[in-house]
Amino acid sequence: MNCQQRKGSTDHDLTRRGILGMTVAGLAAGVLMPRPAYGAGPEKRKARRPVLHATDLFRPHGDPDDHWDLACVYALALRGDLDLKGVVIDYPRPERNPDTAAVAQMNLMTGTYVPIAVGSGLAMKSRQDTQAEAPARDLQGVRMLLEVLEQSPQPVVINILGGCRDVAVAGKRNPDLFAQKCAGIYLNAGTGSPKLTPSSRPEYNVTVDKASYAALFDLPCPVYWMPCFEDLESRGGQAVREYGTYYRFQQKEILPHLSEMAQNYFAYMLGRYADSNWFRYLTGQRDEALLTKVGNDYRNMWCTGGFLHAAGYTVSRNGTIMSLDDASDSPVFTFDPIDVTCDDAGLTRWTPAPGTTNRFIFHVRDLQNYQAAMTEAMRSLLKALP
Repeated sequence: MNCQQRKGSTDHDLTRRGILGMTVAGLAAGVLMPRPAYGAGPEKRKARRPVLHATDLFRPHGDPDDHWDLACVYALALRGDLDLKGVVIDYPRPERNPDTAAVAQMNLMTGTYVPIAVGSGLAMKSRQDTQAEAPARDLQGVRMLLEVLEQSPQPVVINILGGCRDVAVAGKRNPDLFAQKCAGIYLNAGTGSPKLTPSSRPEYNVTVDKASYAALFDLPCPVYWMPCFEDLESRGGQAVREYGTYYRFQQKEILPHLSEMAQNYFAYMLGRYADSNWFRYLTGQRDEALLTKVGNDYRNMWCTGGFLHAAGYTVSRNGTIMSLDDASDSPVFTFDPIDVTCDDAGLTRWTPAPGTTNRFIFHVRDLQNYQAAMTEAMRSLLKALP
């Protein structure tokens, strides 16, 4: 995700190289064909919403929140709430690799098969760029996105947890397909203040490819905008704010409550990622010493609310995951309709728009309880992992 202050052809057939790159996760589950997630009867499975997950999931990690997010999406799939169709991993920075092992571990743990594609390493030249001349190796993610949308009998949700490039290019290549088959894009990027100026500091995910971030606001499908922070100028930039998704927790608040295999998944990512034997580590004994050490670390989070909302849930002030159709208790967050524009430099301007049906902003409704509630919700969700 790396939501942080600034650091630093229409042929949709998958190529042989792309298929080879995506079989790693399938082999981990011991299967070569998709199988439905365990934990729901036929009626629940039939109603599951298909989801594509685009993330900057690297090894070694750029920010461990991406691995927590991956676990949350798999847990929702395991519960029968979502149908995870694929994971698109951003093109990595030089010192990192796409963490295919993390997806393989999750496939093994849950008994599912979710394919992987690696995204484009080419920045968009403008917000209209379709990367028509890009080599096949840079179009794995774009092709996966378009193929899943084309083949899905129902509209697909797309999560964006890092760079926006692959989804933006796919949308520019086939906007009609996005209008028909994209149920919504959950965009975890940017700053949510309605008072941004050209001198406002851009959030990290925006700086990765400003043209692609801007292009997402052009697409003819719903966009559920999840700004990482309200702004990056004020002293409260990295704090719970009304129009930012940021919260944090101490890892020992959740890790001891999870299954041994789930604890090993996190321990491997946090401290043993250089060990290539991910299978044996995942299925071995719990690494007590490492878990105790990393349990004291704080983890910054941003994306949890979007996963739950896409599955039809919200969170009460005491951390209960509740249906959007039966949110009798005041939820700690909502998505509010807005009119929003984004210029080529990634600067957003927005106003409330009660009648709007395709642009929404994440709104923290209970600043006092949001952080604790989201932590409790994630703990109860991840306990579903076997």
